[in-house]
This record gives sequence, structure tokens and C-alpha cells, in this order.
Amino acid sequence: MAVELVTLDIDGHAVGVPAGTSVMRAAALAGINIPKLCATDSLQPFGSCRLCLVEIDGRRGYPASCTTPVEQGMTVRTQSPRLQQLRQGVMELYISDHPLDCLTCPANGDCELQDMAGVTGLREVRYGYQGAHHLDLAKDESNPYFSFDSAKCIVCNRCVRACEETQGTFALTIAGRGFESRVAAGQSEPFMQSECVSCGACVQACPTATLQEKTVIRLGQGEHSINTTCAYCGVGCSLNAEMKGSEVVRMVPARDGKANEGHACVKGRFAWGYATHKDRILKPMIRARITDPWREVSWDEALDHAASEFKRIQAAHGVDAIGGIVSSRCTNEEGYLVQKLVRAAFGNNNVDTCARVCHSPTGYGLKQTLGESAGTQSFKSVERCDVVLVIGANPTDGHPVFASRLKKRLRQGARLIVIDPRRIDLVETAHVRADVHLQLRPGTNVAVLSAMAHVIVTEGLLATDFIAARCEERAFEQWRDFAARPDNAPEALEAVTGVAAPLLRAAARLYATGGNAAIYYGLGVTEHAQGSTAVMAIANLAMATGNVGREGVGVNPLRGQNNVQGSCDIGSFPHELPGYRHVADATVRGAFEQAWGVPLQAEPGLRIPNMFEAALDGSFLGLYCQGEDIVQSDPNTRHVTAALQAMECVVVQDIFLNETAKFAHVLLPGSSFLEKDGTFTNAERRISRVRKVMAPRAGYADWEVTVQLSKHLGYPMDYRHPSEIMDEIARLTPTFAGVSYARLDALGSIQWPCTADAPEGTPTMHVDEFVRGKGRFIITQYVGTSEKVTRKYPLILTTGRILSQYNVGAQTRRTDNVQWHDEDRLEIHPHDAQERGIADGDWVGIASRAGETVLRALVTERMQPGVVYTTFHFPESGANVITTENSDWATNCPEYKVTAVQVLPVSQPSAWQQAYQRFSAAQARLADAGA
Repeated sequence: MAVELVTLDIDGHAVGVPAGTSVMRAAALAGINIPKLCATDSLQPFGSCRLCLVEIDGRRGYPASCTTPVEQGMTVRTQSPRLQQLRQGVMELYISDHPLDCLTCPANGDCELQDMAGVTGLREVRYGYQGAHHLDLAKDESNPYFSFDSAKCIVCNRCVRACEETQGTFALTIAGRGFESRVAAGQSEPFMQSECVSCGACVQACPTATLQEKTVIRLGQGEHSINTTCAYCGVGCSLNAEMKGSEVVRMVPARDGKANEGHACVKGRFAWGYATHKDRILKPMIRARITDPWREVSWDEALDHAASEFKRIQAAHGVDAIGGIVSSRCTNEEGYLVQKLVRAAFGNNNVDTCARVCHSPTGYGLKQTLGESAGTQSFKSVERCDVVLVIGANPTDGHPVFASRLKKRLRQGARLIVIDPRRIDLVETAHVRADVHLQLRPGTNVAVLSAMAHVIVTEGLLATDFIAARCEERAFEQWRDFAARPDNAPEALEAVTGVAAPLLRAAARLYATGGNAAIYYGLGVTEHAQGSTAVMAIANLAMATGNVGREGVGVNPLRGQNNVQGSCDIGSFPHELPGYRHVADATVRGAFEQAWGVPLQAEPGLRIPNMFEAALDGSFLGLYCQGEDIVQSDPNTRHVTAALQAMECVVVQDIFLNETAKFAHVLLPGSSFLEKDGTFTNAERRISRVRKVMAPRAGYADWEVTVQLSKHLGYPMDYRHPSEIMDEIARLTPTFAGVSYARLDALGSIQWPCTADAPEGTPTMHVDEFVRGKGRFIITQYVGTSEKVTRKYPLILTTGRILSQYNVGAQTRRTDNVQWHDEDRLEIHPHDAQERGIADGDWVGIASRAGETVLRALVTERMQPGVVYTTFHFPESGANVITTENSDWATNCPEYKVTAVQVLPVSQPSAWQQAYQRFSAAQARLADAGA
């Protein structure tokens, strides 16, 4: 589309800019900076500060340049004696009600008010403090991460607009009128009692020290900045670590970060203190039995002990008796090295990743249907959506920065379908309301998706041209006939799903006919016995309606951890080498054998659940676990701990003595994301640099530890820097062929595939054809889970996460985020609570076929009757003591989302919790004894 250019004169300079550009922006492009306070690049123009006034020939008065669009032939003056006088007058009024404590103010040198006083030449303030002022207003120190000093506020409204436009929470407002106008949180209450979610957008927007990070108040401003990537969720926000020497002062979201565009959440922006927490493990430790005290040893002794134990086990029990686990919290390079160590040094394929228990069905389902084990879009694509379908995901809690972008699009008019058993925030929140909420019963995703397909097929809503051109004809015909069967009609499945047929039909029609329609999904889809089936059903819907291959549409898995996508990409599954290529492929395997100089096994190795079973059978006796806490995160905790206790050598590499480390024989200190170089790959296939901002506290980055362990095993890996590991990945993996640190540094980030045909990456996949050629429809027959409710277990438990905590909580529990969420609670509907005599805050026992635990109740109408919910952020909660070993038929991804339980009032912890407390206390004593 041609852009209309407008030419105008600014201070004697001819300037050409697109129509609609503001005078302030046009001036800035010409190198002329007009004074301003309420305006900032990240927010819509507001025109309140009256500092950016200009003179325009033929115009009366002095218009605000931030809100005045350019016009052809316009003549603008940004500086004149009269403008100088007006700006000084404005600044004089601001300063007359502002503390003159610049030398001791935490924003000294980083204060826009101070800058503007200088720019406008303010030299005198004629008005004293004798009259009315706001200088005595009390500070709000309730938030653990930032201070709110209303006395310094100039009511420029930037914080309010940031909360609305950037975050989309609408927690801030301007209370009062005229001189009494003040920024207020919620109903003029402390920040911590308001709806504020502590994303920090207001702090970043504030031009003074009114909203200020407490770390800046305590430490002063940073003296240098290093760009890196957040280590929390799969959004992969780009952050600038502002440093004083080797100490982090604050994290500032990078405005040019393509995943986050200058925004962050309470975790990424503030919850990085765990990196220097006193609980960090800084010395290698070993012990013969888990009942022995730990003994601190040198790195060399620890690595030699681990290697000798692995060799001993293999000599006695065979080459397949040991294996390794890759973490999605570690970098691509670290994951690659662990799988290489297992395949080349251990000599088997017994390597798996924690994606096994979250998004492995995504890899399988999308590979089968579309041809690639990854999402199709970039996050920015949501700006082109007309209809958004969110199923089994809670973006405002799990992926908050993407949720802000999503909510912005919804406020602009996009329609929303939510499919979730709970009434998540997106169903109805500030200025966002779902058009349709299908509050299905847990475990019936496939039935709901099949019913939507039925409506689309039988009501003639198929994208026939797209299907004919892009998809396999025979597979489509079979799927079409399947979807059209009467038993897939919404009315036929209503009793199963709990969703009213008219509502489901409305959702299907909206998705199929509402314009660009995109599906975003999370673990509420994958963590089911039919997780892979549901992923394929989602892909079927997208192909059937032609919603693949352009911006604004697609299939978008929201990955839970920061590098789930990357850990899968680089060959962490036991059946796949990097790039999702099967180990049985002789050509692919041969390329790796030649590069690595060793023969590789052609048979897939053990998955994580298989490792546990083999351990209990006595055939799997050694494990190298890097950065993962399988005791807390995997289902049926007692089964996991029994398997670990059956092993002879468990090597854990982690930054803390986590729950798995309590069953270890060798503990190797890990490094946080701040202490190493590498890359993460986020949910949109975006590879971003992780940069070391401080030296590894224990001496080595995780990749260096793996290299040394491999050397002690007799298989040296001679890497000097993670960039060399990425170079090897690129040489051996076609989809990464064009990736290098030099290119990442030049482009900022790259979405794979990155090849000769797409040297700068691929934001949207399957544009002209699917990766597999023709899209493949797959029949997705609904099969009810074997986990049934009964009279003994009448409720369904489903699990998830909360905004302030992350995964097993190892990082966020060691930050002030516990002030928002300091324990896992059981959410229960008022009806179910009343039937059981349960009041809000009561201790309740949750019993399943796998085990029993005790939590406090949170009575809430977010739940539907018959369904309860909890998080798994605190190990003492034992959430996974009660989840079962049911798993996805294709990938063994656990069925966390469906566990039949009974809930009753109790007065004491469960037997497991009491045993856990004794065991953990004993392990703490053993660690202290060895320190």
C-alpha cells in the first residue's frame, strides 16, 4: 500500500514524513527535539503537559506538537521568545509543587523533569511553598519492588496510560479534580491492595522518581547495560540488565525486543534476586548414599566421581543403564551438549527433556498434520487477528506479556472465544470480554473440537479452495466424513462436554467466519490422555477454515518454560536428533557420527517415565539431570522418588538443593541465566541471545560443566565458547543453517527456519505450502479418559500456574513474589464447598487414587461445580502426589489436568506431607554437615 508523504517546514528545514505523523515526531525525525513531559514513544499522545507547544503559521494559539498531525505545506517553529516564556511558565508551575531535592533524589541524572528544567532555561521559581502543595504526601511503600512517592508526581498521566495501553490492567487512575488531581491505584488504596499486577510499566513510564525501583533507590543508577533474554516463560522477553560492576541494579525491557516490544511482567522485570540468593549451591558435593552427609569436594573430584560411577554402572549393567535429562530452563547450547554427551559419551539414546511433561504432544501433533513441530506465527501476528480462540491456556498468568498484546488487540475490536474449565481472567477483565466461553469439563477438549469441526463441515463453512490447493484430498475426505457423523454433533456431545450446544455452535461459526482467526493453546490442551489428538484437532480446524499461512491466523502453542521450544529443537527427545530427525534415519545419523567421531545407536532410548520404570526394575541405575526438578514437576511423586532411590548414581546439576537433589549422590552447582552466554528459543521459534552479565558464582557455566564431565568420561568436547556450539548445531541442522551469534547480534533475534532462502528467519510458516507438502487432516476420535469420577472420587482436579510464581517455584519462591502467592491453595466452587462444610481458608484433604495431600481452600466462582484446581509451585503442597501416571497415548505426556479426587475438611497435614517435612529437614542437616 502506497504511503502518502507530507512535506512541511520545521524551523527552516524541509521535512517529509508519512501523513498522520505528529509534528513532534516529524521534528524528531529532522533532529529537532521539542521539550516534552507527558509524551513518550511507547504511549499514545496525550497533550496535557503543555510543554511541547509550537507555533504554526496560520494557526491561532500554541498547539501541542504531540497531538497535532502534520499537514502539507505547514510551517512550524519549535522555538521563539514567546514559546520560551510559555514553557518556562509551565515548568515554574511544575517545580513550585515539586521537592527540590535533586542531589539526593534516586532519579538524579535520570529525571526528565530535571532535564526539561534545564532545556527550558528555568532559573527562578517565583512561587514559594507557603500555599497549597502536595509535598507532604506519604509514600506508598507497599509494593516490594517499587516505591510510589506522590509528592514527586507531576500528574503527567504516563503511568496511568502505561497501565492501560501497555499492560491492559487499568489499575491506575487520576483521582480528584483540578489541583487535587493525583495518581491513584485502585480505589485510592496501596498498590499491593489494588488490582495492580506489578508489571512495572508505570515505573518505566514515569518521568520523575515518583515510581521508582527500590533497587535503584538503594544502589543508585547502573553504569553499564547488557542485553539478555528473560529466563521465565516461553514469551522470551528481551531485557537490558542495568549493572553496577557485576551487580544487577534493575532489568529494563528492551524497546526493540521483538517478543515483548518494551514490556515485561512481575517475574521478568523484578524477580531476579534468586540469582544471588543465600540458598545457592556454590561447591560441588558428593556422597555414597542419600542418608550420608554431603561432602564438599573440588570440581575435579566431583566430576571424576560422577564419571567413574557412570562407567562402573555401564560396565556392570550394560551401556543402556544410564541416561540424562535436558532442562527447558537451560540454553540451547547446554541442551545440545547434554544430548550429545548421552549419545556420544554414554553411547545410548536415553535422553529426554522436561518437555515430555508439557508440550511433547505439540511436537507430535503439529509434525503429523502441518509437518513441523512448532507454532506457525510470531506474537506480532496477533495484531492482525479478527478472532482469537484461546483453549487450555491462561495467558494473563502464564504468558502475561503476550496477554497484554492480545488484550490490546481485543480492545481494538477482535472477537474472543475462550475454551477453559475455569473462568479465567480473559473471560471478563478490564475492557475485555469473551464473546463465547465454553466452560467444558476437564478431559473433553477433543470432544469440543470435534463438535466445532462438525458445525464447520455440516454448515458449509469449509475453506474449500484452500483445502483443495493445500491439503491431502483423501485425508480431508475421510476427516470430513468423520466430522459430519451425528455422534460428533454438539447436541450429541453436550452431556459429555458440559457445553451447551447453541454456545458451541456459536463458537464454531465465529471461528470459521469471523475473518482472520488464530488459535492459542497451552498445557490445558497437551497434558491430557488425548493431548496429541487435541493438537491435531486444532490443526484440523485451522486447515479446514484456511487459517494457516499468513499473519493474523495460525496455530500457536504457548510454551510454558523459557526454552521448551529450543530444548525440543536441539535433539533432546530419545528418538530424535537435532531438527526433529529420527535416530533410525541412517543418513542423518551418519552425519552426526562423522561430526562426533563415534557410532550412534539407531534405536530410540528411554523416555522419562520409561527411565523410572527401568530403575524400579533394576536395569536403569544412573542419571545426569541438568537444571530440572523431576521430583516436584513430574506426576505421582512417590513413584518418582522410589525410582530415584533405586538408582546407584544420581547426578544433579542445579543452582539450588532442589527436591530431586535430595535424592542425589553428586551435586554439581549450576549457573543462572545471568552467569552464562547462550541462546533461548521462545514459543514463536525466536532464537535470542542470552548474555553473561556476571561471572558464574560457582566458577563454571552449565555448558562448561557438561564439557568437563564428558572429558572425564573419556569423550572430550573442545568448545571455547557457546558460539562454537551454535556453529555446530547450524552445520548439522538444516533449519538452523543460517544461525550464528554474529547474525543474532546483527538482527537481534531470528525465527527459525533460518536458511539460504530465508537468511533473516521465518516469522510465518506454511505460507505457500506446508512444510510436509500437503496439509494432512487426521481423524480425531474422542475417547474419554480412564480417570473417571466415582462416588469415592467425585470431583475432577486440574492444575496450573499463577502470575507471580513460575513452574516449581525454585526461582520465584526465593524472591518477594511470595508476597502475592506464598502457598498453593485449592480452588473450589461454593456449591462443592458448602456440600462439604468447607469455608474459605479451611484446611482440606485432597485424596486421589495416587495419594493424598492437604491444602487450604479458596472458595471461588471461577470454578465450575465438580471441578477443583490448584497450582504446584511449592514442594510441601504435594500437588503431584495426587496426580496419576495416566498419560498421552502418543508421547507419554502426563494427564495433569484430569485427576479424580475427593475433598474433605481435615485438621492436620497428610501422611506424605509429614514424611516430606521429616525427610527435607534431614536432608538440610546433611547438607549443612557437609558445608
